[in-house]
This record gives sequence, structure tokens and C-alpha cells, in this order.
Amino acid sequence: MMSGRRTKTCCCLLPLNEDNGRFLLLAIFIILYLIAGATVFSTIERPSEALAHNRWNTILRNFSHSFNISILELRSFLKDYETAMAAGIRADTLRPRWDFTGAFYFVGTVVSTIGFGMTTPATITGKVFLIFYGLFGCAGTILFFNLFLERIISLLAFVMKACHERQLRRSGLLPPTVRRGSAVSEVDSLVGWKPSVYHVMLILTIFAITLSCCASAMYTPVEGWNYIDSLYYCFVTFSTIGFGDLVSSQNAVYQYQGLYRFGNFMFILLGVCCIYSLFNVISIVIKQVLNWLLKKFRCRCCNKCHKSNTRLGRRNAITPGARFRRKVETDGNYDSDTEGRRLSGEMISMRDLTASNKVSLAILQKQLSETANGYPRTVCINTRQNGFSGGVGALAIMNNRLAETSDSR
Repeated sequence: MMSGRRTKTCCCLLPLNEDNGRFLLLAIFIILYLIAGATVFSTIERPSEALAHNRWNTILRNFSHSFNISILELRSFLKDYETAMAAGIRADTLRPRWDFTGAFYFVGTVVSTIGFGMTTPATITGKVFLIFYGLFGCAGTILFFNLFLERIISLLAFVMKACHERQLRRSGLLPPTVRRGSAVSEVDSLVGWKPSVYHVMLILTIFAITLSCCASAMYTPVEGWNYIDSLYYCFVTFSTIGFGDLVSSQNAVYQYQGLYRFGNFMFILLGVCCIYSLFNVISIVIKQVLNWLLKKFRCRCCNKCHKSNTRLGRRNAITPGARFRRKVETDGNYDSDTEGRRLSGEMISMRDLTASNKVSLAILQKQLSETANGYPRTVCINTRQNGFSGGVGALAIMNNRLAETSDSR
């Protein structure tokens, strides 16, 4: 059944639909970002690769001449050794890959989606089990990351609110007798106050850098890496990229081994949660920039097109530095276009689900403000009964819409 706004096009081929325009700009940005990254890395790393390749060929030729072994036989032996390395057999002494400690380290890299690749199942049974184990494990871990994000945002909101009140008291705009949880909401200086998402991003960035520096200070002497390699390992691990060229806790024996492995586990857990939260906040800022670009590049070829775009811009666009003039409700009514369909009992469409992201910044800042003021988030009774709770940003919108869809069925 056809429903909702129709997507219009104009002479500049820029879709009038705000979500389509944002998607198109983001796709172009990602493609250009990939091209730029490939160009930079190719320029930096290609000469080193060629030099290493030439050096390795020289070593092979010298070894072949010294021991009277043909190049083909030597390469065949090296391929067998590569196969042994893939099974966990190395020339140097490493800890067992599949004892309980090694297996626990492996499943941790699976559910966190790090996937170093230094340990992989070799049996058919193990590979089949990994598919189902990773399916539920990764989903549960992503849910844990979202809940961690919600709580870290609440903590930051509490701290930022306290700092804001202290600043107002120092400037004389807030009576010193007013305390949290009393008449704070009625003070004019605090009405409409919202913590800036940029401040949240800055705090998370500082915390992530501090955590990485502390972890690198531990990895450098214990693993024998230089400090830059340790920082590189921290980012690759905490961001769940997981190349596998550097992997911690792989030696057979460490000094203070139990303490080091516990510290390694805690650093990875906190680092992954922190970087995940930072990525979510950065994505909101990127969405702000995309909305700002949409407003700048919006088609002005005709009055009708211009009026339509202006109406969509007032409704959806969030300009960096601008204040929100449209009140965002917390009871799930975020998009009036889908209200009729939800009341009629129709299931939410994929278009509605993806369009829900357009107010994620507004929801995030509203929750920041409510948490800082000590107000409980209003969740409808039916939502609680169905097991759906709030969340942060797009997750909150999705949960509320799922709850409403479940209620209407």
C-alpha cells in the first residue's frame, strides 16, 4: 500500500526527501573518504612493501645457493609453514591456542567483533558452532554497548549539569539556596538548558585518549612493543577493527601473568565500550553536518521546489550550532506521517525505521537534559509491559516504535 510523502526530483537531481538526500550525501562522502584513504595509504606503504619484497627475494636466492636447494622446493616448504602458522604452530614459543584461557580470549574477540584472526576454528564442527555462537553473542554484546552508552551519557549529563549550576551560582544567576531536585526547574537560568553534544564528544575523546595512553604504557614494557605500536594496537582493538598483526597476551609466560591478563581484559572492555560510545556521538555530529549541507545545496530552481524544501528543512534539518525550536515528544510520536498507519495497526515499514534516525540528536540532548535535571524519562505503561525501554538516540526511537507497533497489533 502506498503511503507517506512521494519523493520528488528536480533539475539538479537532488532528492527532495530529506532522508534520501542525507543518504546520498553520506554515500558520496564515504566513497570519497575511501578513495582519499586508499591514495594516502598506497603512497605511504607501497614503497615499503616493494622494498620488503625485494629483500625477501634476495634472502631466498642466497639461501637457495648456500644450501643447494631449488627455489621451487624452498617455496613449497614455506607454504607448508604458512599452513602450520594458520593452525597456531609458530617457530617461537606461544601459549596454547585452544586451552581454556586461549579459548576464552578467542570467544571474547568473537562477540566483541574484534576478530584478530590469529586463532580460528579448523574443524567443520567448530566453524558451524561459531556461526550460531557469534550470531547471538554479537547481538547481545551490541545491546550491552548500547546500555553502556546510555549510562555513560547519564553520568556525563549529571556531571555537566552540576558544573553548569556551579557556574551559575558563581555568576550570581542562581540562588545559593537552590539545591538539586528542589525548585531548580523553576529557575529562569536553567530553563531550556541542554548539554552540548560537542561537549559530550570532547569528554569521550579525552577519556578514550587517556585510556589508550594508559594501556599503551602497560603494553610497551610487557609485550616489548614501542609506544607508537602500542597506541596503534589500542585503536585497532578498541575500535574492533582487529587486524591481528599485533595481539596482546600471546606469550607463554609473563611476569605477574595473572595481573597482566586481568589488566589486559579490563583495558579492552573499557576501551571498546568507550570507542563505541564515541563513534555513536560522532555519527550524530556527522548527521548534523549532512543536514547543514542539505540546507546549503537544496534546489532553488523553482518556487514550488524551494517551498517544499523549506518545509522539509524546518521539520527535519538540524543545523550545527542552532537551537531546536520543535519540541520532541518522548511518548513515541516523533513522525506525524506514520501516526495514521500506527493507529490503524499497520506494521512499521523499513522506510519509517530508517527515517527515525533524523531526530536522534534531539532525543539525545533531551535525554541529557532530563537526566541532568533528575527527571525520570516518561515511558508509556504499554511500553513497560511489552518489555521495551528507552535508550539513546535512534535506539530510543526504534524501541518506542516497536512498542507502539506491538500495542497496535
